[in-house]
Amino acid sequence: MDRGTERDVPPSRGAGSDAADPAGEASRWSPRPESDGGSADAGRVPLAVVVVDREGLVSHWSTGARRLFGVVKEEAIGRPAIDLLPVSGALPEPDDDLPGGGYDGYGDYAAYDGLGPGLDSSLDRGLGYPAAGRARLTVPGRSQTGVPPTAGPGRDHDGGRADVLWWAYPLVGPGTERLLVLAADAAALHRDDPADPLAVERIAPAFALHTDFPGAAELARRLPEILPSMSVGESARIVAQILELGYPVLEFSQNDRVPVTPDWGVARRVERRARRERAARGAAEGVPVPQELADEGEDLEYVAVRERLEFLNEVSGKIGTSLDLSRTILEVSRAVVPRFTDVAGTYLREQVVAGEGFPDGVPDTTTMWHRVAVEHTDEPGRWDDVVPVGEAMPFPAHTPFFQCMTTGQPVLVPRISEQMGHAIASQFEKRDIRPLITGRSMLVVPLKARNVVLGFMILLRHPERALFNDMDRVTGAELAARAGLVLDNARMYTYQESVAETLQDSMLPHIPPRMAGCDIATRYLPGTLLGRVGGDWFDSVKLPGARTALVVGDVMGHGLNSAAMMGQLRTAVQTMAALDLPPAQLLRNLDDLAQRLGDTYLATCLYAVYDPIEGELHLANAGHIPPVLVRADDGRSELLDLPTGAPIGVGGVPFESVRVRVQPGDRLVMCTDGLVEVRGEDIGVGLATLCESAAHPAASMDDACDTIIRALNTRGGRKDDVALLLARLNGIGPDDVAEWRFPLDPAQVGLARAVVREQLRDWGLAKSADAAALMVSELVTNAVRHARRSPVALRLVRGDTLLCEVEDDDHELPTLLSAGPGDEAGRGLRVVSVLAREWGTSRTGAGKSVWFELTLPRRPAGR
Repeated sequence: MDRGTERDVPPSRGAGSDAADPAGEASRWSPRPESDGGSADAGRVPLAVVVVDREGLVSHWSTGARRLFGVVKEEAIGRPAIDLLPVSGALPEPDDDLPGGGYDGYGDYAAYDGLGPGLDSSLDRGLGYPAAGRARLTVPGRSQTGVPPTAGPGRDHDGGRADVLWWAYPLVGPGTERLLVLAADAAALHRDDPADPLAVERIAPAFALHTDFPGAAELARRLPEILPSMSVGESARIVAQILELGYPVLEFSQNDRVPVTPDWGVARRVERRARRERAARGAAEGVPVPQELADEGEDLEYVAVRERLEFLNEVSGKIGTSLDLSRTILEVSRAVVPRFTDVAGTYLREQVVAGEGFPDGVPDTTTMWHRVAVEHTDEPGRWDDVVPVGEAMPFPAHTPFFQCMTTGQPVLVPRISEQMGHAIASQFEKRDIRPLITGRSMLVVPLKARNVVLGFMILLRHPERALFNDMDRVTGAELAARAGLVLDNARMYTYQESVAETLQDSMLPHIPPRMAGCDIATRYLPGTLLGRVGGDWFDSVKLPGARTALVVGDVMGHGLNSAAMMGQLRTAVQTMAALDLPPAQLLRNLDDLAQRLGDTYLATCLYAVYDPIEGELHLANAGHIPPVLVRADDGRSELLDLPTGAPIGVGGVPFESVRVRVQPGDRLVMCTDGLVEVRGEDIGVGLATLCESAAHPAASMDDACDTIIRALNTRGGRKDDVALLLARLNGIGPDDVAEWRFPLDPAQVGLARAVVREQLRDWGLAKSADAAALMVSELVTNAVRHARRSPVALRLVRGDTLLCEVEDDDHELPTLLSAGPGDEAGRGLRVVSVLAREWGTSRTGAGKSVWFELTLPRRPAGR
């Protein structure tokens, strides 16, 4: 069918209020602007506003209502609304004298659509969902032409009918208001000129169930002005509900004869069913059946299917806007309330909520289901205490919910009986859910994807609303299928994101904030939300002589393959750093390893060794961006001029190293290019910003990292991962270092013990002297026994721990042995391994070094 122009009609200032001008010209609706598909301005329609309280009495009656219905405000307030808005159940006969041959120039539209009883039912039974329609009202004080008489007190003249377009909104929340009715005289939209594009056969009211339309802000601003008898808070609440439930629209069409209404034309079908029954009785008595009634069944089915498809398409456009699981759940719940149902409770498997996988197969009575959303049109808070979101529970086998989750098919309960309500309520300990569910129509639909049930939705309609039927069951099944796919996409994304984060966390080291002579802070930022795993990494490695290796690297590319390559290179760097290889040699070996692993990936790497005793950095670069050094004395920052080198994996390229003198308090900044490089911008701009932000004073290392990230991560356009390592080079002063050399004479072992005890007493560490002296005795004894020609060197370094190193010219590293009762060797290192906080061995250029650390008490302030 050919649909005509649809226009929204938000009220403008003063619409229908008692404060409007006497002629009522201020109470108007304005059509949608031409840019939204509308044609020329069709004029403005006076608006009537009526508010009905929970007792069915009128609590507000606007000037527009007086003009439309012929009753003054003083007589309307406090009276039953159904008496003041009398809807004729039987449609009047056509009036051939009227333009168009009947029904005020609208042909047989009113008779065809049968919308008369809709407003009557809404007022009589109470409305739990928005509704719109067109009604024939018998209005005192109106002439047969539909033109209001001159305003006056009370009811002016008798007789007359009004073709009224109406919208009804249920009101929830605090206050006594229950229903808001907006109405307009359809005659004001009529045009006699056949050439006029708005001289249409059909003008129908409907809803637009979204608020992002031109004029939404104006509607929100103007609508409170038509409710002058209410407080600001009450008006704002009503406006908010109208914008949430849908703003009024008029549909104009020259051919399409069936309006789209929120409840899929239930009132029309009731009226038509009655007409068909009358026709059937007439046929039984020999009266011919009109062809219109013969074709009506097929027409109704087509219209219902079409309207459901429109609803499903609209819902599909509202869900799946995000891969966030919690947001997707809310989108699904809010898409069906109140258009399709009045209450929607969503339950998901426990593993789905946790972002985990779960075994295949049909759920059983032990399966835990989490209530993840409850959306409803009842009073706020009514469901919160009884069925709180977040609760987990199983469902017994005899319930409709278990039937739905095990069969994967919708379960329809036309009306929840008291017996079934009691059975359902028995699952809720100390909470009576029966008042919330008994008497309501229920539809349980499964949320499944790839034949796996992820959860289900419990849909309930108010007792006064039409029962769920077989067509609703089909609609609910299709809705659940679409929602299930969206939820499964969100679930899979959440699961994959969790796996990616776990993998990335396992590959990135947890660097201690303090190393020997330096403080360290790090940051890692993924490139995109869809690629949480990348090839960027940082690391720090403890080296002999109180030194620390600092590493930053970047495997080119993204994804799991890059992350796997990064893990291999990082492990290789740690292993070679422990061998105390010079920086250039380490990169040379790393390049050879990358060649053996394959030529698919390239990587850049910056390797630096910090010696806090000598106050020196020893650095080598393999195609990486240079580090930044911030001087402590003047706050000046500079990019260190290093030989760039080729990336790891190129092969056959030499690497060079440089030494840089540093002072206590200097800061070294090492990062990957994702932090400074932005597509379409010269990398020099990012490097300059890095230097500037690194020089900014900060209260702590973490604050310094955050300052750098903020300065460089807000420029936009970043797509790559970021690894950032910041080290404050504190140094170790001469007063914290003591060194001795002993000839290769076993008698020197006693001297070694004595000097260690004396030094520790001078440092105020007398409590640690006995353990340190015992371990030094064992190490010096081994060194004297195995050294060849050079003296044995002993060094103590005081920092957060006490470091003791013993060096000799023997290249064979000692190993921990299991010493038996009769063995003379093997007990020395066993003693060290028991008493030391940490110990180890490493090769040096002249031989080997054996070291241990002891935990020290916290040093007094100022020392």
